[in-house]
Amino acid sequence: MDGLMMDYPLLISTILRRAERVFPEKEIVSRRGDGRIVRITYAELGRRVRRLMNVLVDLGVRPGDRVATFAWNSQRHLELYFAVPMVGAVLHTINIRLPREQIIYIVNHAEDRFVFVDRSLACLFGELQASPGLPSVKAYVMIDEGGAPEPATPPAPAFDYDELLAAASEQAVDPVFDENTAAGLCYTSATTGDPKGVLYSHRSTVLHSLANCMVDGGGMGERETALPVVPMFHVNAWGLPYSCALCGAKLVLPGSGFVGQPLAELIEAERVTCAAGVPTVWNLLYQHLQEKSYDLSSLKTILVGGSAAPRSMIENYAHDFGITVIHAWGMTETSPVGTVSRLKSTAAGWDHERQLELLLTQGLPVPGVEVKIVDAADIELPWDGVQAGELLVRGPWIARAYYNNPAAGGSFTADGWFRTGDIAAIEPLGYVRLTDRKKDLIKRKGEWISSVDMENAVLAHKGVLEAAVVARPDPVCVEVPVCLVVRKNPSATIPPEEILEILARKFAKWQLPKPEDILFVESLPKTSVGKLDKKVIRQTLASRTGG
Repeated sequence: MDGLMMDYPLLISTILRRAERVFPEKEIVSRRGDGRIVRITYAELGRRVRRLMNVLVDLGVRPGDRVATFAWNSQRHLELYFAVPMVGAVLHTINIRLPREQIIYIVNHAEDRFVFVDRSLACLFGELQASPGLPSVKAYVMIDEGGAPEPATPPAPAFDYDELLAAASEQAVDPVFDENTAAGLCYTSATTGDPKGVLYSHRSTVLHSLANCMVDGGGMGERETALPVVPMFHVNAWGLPYSCALCGAKLVLPGSGFVGQPLAELIEAERVTCAAGVPTVWNLLYQHLQEKSYDLSSLKTILVGGSAAPRSMIENYAHDFGITVIHAWGMTETSPVGTVSRLKSTAAGWDHERQLELLLTQGLPVPGVEVKIVDAADIELPWDGVQAGELLVRGPWIARAYYNNPAAGGSFTADGWFRTGDIAAIEPLGYVRLTDRKKDLIKRKGEWISSVDMENAVLAHKGVLEAAVVARPDPVCVEVPVCLVVRKNPSATIPPEEILEILARKFAKWQLPKPEDILFVESLPKTSVGKLDKKVIRQTLASRTGG
């Protein structure tokens, strides 16, 4: 027997319709490349999106076409977030920090037909087009966010975004299609092998947005002023553009100015209440705040993901500014929000140290996501906080396959779980605690050492800004840890013994690196999404040692 509920499709158009009708007065604030602040309302956003939908149809965009963006966090990029999927096409956000070889690969793999590109970034596509390397691209549309000269090598044919929009009709174009229709395409950052495409649907996007609006999920609500520092080309800015529109939150888009002073000024001026980004951004902001004072009294929450939030970051922001750092975990394949670390009421009476241990985990699976850990034989392990295995996830916004890549089918189990490649233990209360990526674990004489735990321990030293731990081959021990340290003050001296003393509080003697394997460096390589690039670090170490 079927239920008697309406067959109401979960489409991205329903998100925009609610935003412009229920929250027509709420603002979207965008910082342009020339520093100017531009404001529109959700009502204006709706009108501009309808114009853009007509632009897309007039350009020849057909249902199922991939339309790429190569842009910063801006109002016009937000308009594309809605208009492209609302005409039945697929929004493909390209990570602007990828190497050009990977950009060529993913544009060709996706078979993008149109590319909307910030004028400040357009020269790259002129160069790639001259290769010639992008045969599927029919035309380019230039987005002018101010402050950028005409590119020396512009792509062709190219149209101007604002000119197209000004000439377009505002009459509604509202095609109806199934909620499982593809809406967005993101590629993984490819720490190993070629990038892999993850194809989101309208249904998955709406459900992910709802989870982001849950109190124990992303916690987004109408009273928030949200600042996604995480780029809109990185897993849809963790879904914040959609969830903010869904709940009517004021949305602040920082453009390319999201490090240090510009970020602090934007938080102060717009009275931001919630911001989101990778730990590197918040480390740099904290250093800037030690040098200059700002009124950050509005900021209550920082959502951190992409890599583990150090204990020192959580404690420093809480102690110095009264800001709560919320740890979250996810992947391109999980849309991305999978877990969020918020304290259960069960832990309300615990002492500070026990509460902090929970906040340092990746948190509880958000409603809609199921998790489990398995051993090498795929046997499920208990949630005892001790035994660790590979983390598997499933849910309505988790990928079930990669786009046009059957060779990558081993990432998915026959019974519908996604293999994350993360090693984790799960606490009895349900908190997921990542210990490492499978490929980053250090195996010393058959025993495993967590590089993540060791990095977090090193970050407890007051003079350390960043730390990375990787394995070095050893003829006796198989592998030993090497610790690379970036000092907050480059001219300061940190004796290796101080690092070892801190590590000895948590690690057994046999797990410790040798004093000569504690290396002080000026900087650490990052991936295109701000994570430590351990592949490059290992290659650099191997070239130094000849290993």
